[in-house]
Amino acid sequence: MSDSIRIAFFDTKSYDRDYFDRLKKLPEWGDVRFEIDYFEGHLDESTASLAAGHEAVCVFVNDHVDRAVAEKLHELGVKLVALRCAGYNNVDLEAVWGKLHVVRVPAYSPHAVAEHAVALLQTLNRRVHTAYNRTRDGNFTLGGLVGRDLYGKTAGVIGTGKIGKILAQILAGYGMKIVLNDLYPDEKFAESLGARYVDRDELYRVSDVISLHCPLTPENHHMINAETLALMKKDVILLNTGRGALIDSKDLVDALKDGRIRGAGLDVYEEEDKYFFEDRSLSPIQDDVLARLIQFPNVLLTSHQAFLTEEALSEIARVTLDNVRLWKTENRAPNEICYQCASYGEKGACARDKEGLCWPKASA
Repeated sequence: MSDSIRIAFFDTKSYDRDYFDRLKKLPEWGDVRFEIDYFEGHLDESTASLAAGHEAVCVFVNDHVDRAVAEKLHELGVKLVALRCAGYNNVDLEAVWGKLHVVRVPAYSPHAVAEHAVALLQTLNRRVHTAYNRTRDGNFTLGGLVGRDLYGKTAGVIGTGKIGKILAQILAGYGMKIVLNDLYPDEKFAESLGARYVDRDELYRVSDVISLHCPLTPENHHMINAETLALMKKDVILLNTGRGALIDSKDLVDALKDGRIRGAGLDVYEEEDKYFFEDRSLSPIQDDVLARLIQFPNVLLTSHQAFLTEEALSEIARVTLDNVRLWKTENRAPNEICYQCASYGEKGACARDKEGLCWPKASA
């Protein structure tokens, strides 16, 4: 007898459908059958009703599971929110407590994100985007295209999870000096690179390149702001492939206007849910800050595409489907996020499990 699982899939793009349709047929799923209904719109209070008749919803970074959505999904009989991403700042974990299980993809291809950060860096540093546009117009002059050797410069990496560590390794390969910052320093890793952990203020002051790879939390919301930008070198290049709200975008615009930093490579933006992943080419951009950022010749903005590789899309689909399968057929969810104890299933048993008070464990 086969187990059938109905999933409402929100914010669908063509590549999502391609990889999920391909991987949902893998023989490793056994008798489990995934029935996926794809919806192009984001999940929010106005679209939550589309999840009626489904046990699970699958969402991405710009879908919102706030209190109103959580209550609506619960009323409709939805039991699982499957994030096809690592971050979960778009989910109100307190609101879903006791109503919905939430699973994520903790890692898919950290190499993809780290390599994209390097692509942004090199494009900005060597003015590749400017040179490309010039030569297409028949302009082969070199004025204004002077870059800098990365060799011997200092790179500051904030957040040394898998992505941050891979980026540090790549930049060390360029011959850069590496300084690191993380709440939980990995001294053995630092030693292997000849790097060192420093506090953030020192990292801001000494780095020629700064790359952000930490999660978005209330504590580091707008960690890059007028005050911290003032600590940085005038020729620093700032990279963000993490979460948009790590940077106060208005303060960044001011710093760029005043020539206080060399440039910024951004794959995320704090108000991106209104624009990213959509074609807005035929209408004016109403977000004045975003419009200003795009106009700077020393800003390179991509539309949250750092994850977009064949390997990453395959792993996202595989882990997401396996999360749903394990929850449905084995009453377990190794990648579940627990609000009450602020821990993750993949890190081991919940701290409150012995008391039977952890929602994911107690309700499995």
